[in-house]
Amino acid sequence: MSNGERDPDEVECRPGPGAPGVEVLGPREVPLGGPRAMTVRRTLPQRDRSLIGAWCFADHYGPDDVADTGGMVVAPHPHIGLATVSWLFTGEIEHRDSLGTHAVVRPGEVNLMTAGHGVSHSEISLPTTTVLHGAQLWVALPEGARDGRPAFAHHAPEPLAGDGWRASVFLGSLLGATSPVETATPLLGAELVLDPGAVLVLDVDPTYEHGVLVDRGDVGVAGTAVARHELAYAAPGPATLTLAAGAEGARVLVLGGPPFGEPIVMWWNFVGRTHDEVVAARDAWQAQVGEQQADGRFGVVSEMPPIPAPALPRVRLRTRS
Repeated sequence: MSNGERDPDEVECRPGPGAPGVEVLGPREVPLGGPRAMTVRRTLPQRDRSLIGAWCFADHYGPDDVADTGGMVVAPHPHIGLATVSWLFTGEIEHRDSLGTHAVVRPGEVNLMTAGHGVSHSEISLPTTTVLHGAQLWVALPEGARDGRPAFAHHAPEPLAGDGWRASVFLGSLLGATSPVETATPLLGAELVLDPGAVLVLDVDPTYEHGVLVDRGDVGVAGTAVARHELAYAAPGPATLTLAAGAEGARVLVLGGPPFGEPIVMWWNFVGRTHDEVVAARDAWQAQVGEQQADGRFGVVSEMPPIPAPALPRVRLRTRS
């Protein structure tokens, strides 16, 4: 998904020591596009928490009535230096990219697109979709992979179940399951559904940071109450992570990875290392938008006109940690 803000901030994200215990991060609402735009709830990045492992961006949306919102219509747009991770609870989205990929994002199936040096893609909800509900996540690529060739992967994890819980592990390893999807840094990504009052103790990698994004209900994360739409951050150290559902049960996404360890700069749909690198990527996209160059840095998705980049400020962008 494109970051559809008209005036996106540049964010300089610097790794730092994890805070003890659990932090609770509230969402901010961001409209994507025009008057009938979808509104997403963004919990990463924030001023006080830029990354969880390599996870650097989290948008959570729905359930939205497509008759009211118009659904998702995101024209071709560029990415560099990141991987997009698409996960749906309800609805279906058609994905096309400049690699020639034509895929459908469905509930319980993950699509991971690695941008590397540059890629473009579009996302459009299918006409059969009446309710759209899911999450769009980005992962920052490390120095050794961020300028590599773009790629696309799809995986439908086998559902897991236990006493009071159900799960799908789409990246990394959890609950005895391991996803075959390769990532540039170690990552964890899983959907967990907890019955009312259920308590689940997860064995986790103690070197990982973890995030718990609450989609439905409320949940205790290591003893800290986390409400619907909030994101809990748990610092590295413990070898277990305890989730306790409230009276209505809960559905959460569990994200994780070792601290990223590299400073990054995010602006619009780009993850770079410096202001000048991000500006160069924007200039390359704008040149390509005007000429529709099939051999340009980002390639072409031809079914609809591409999205021009937002204007840069007239002064050098100021970064924030």
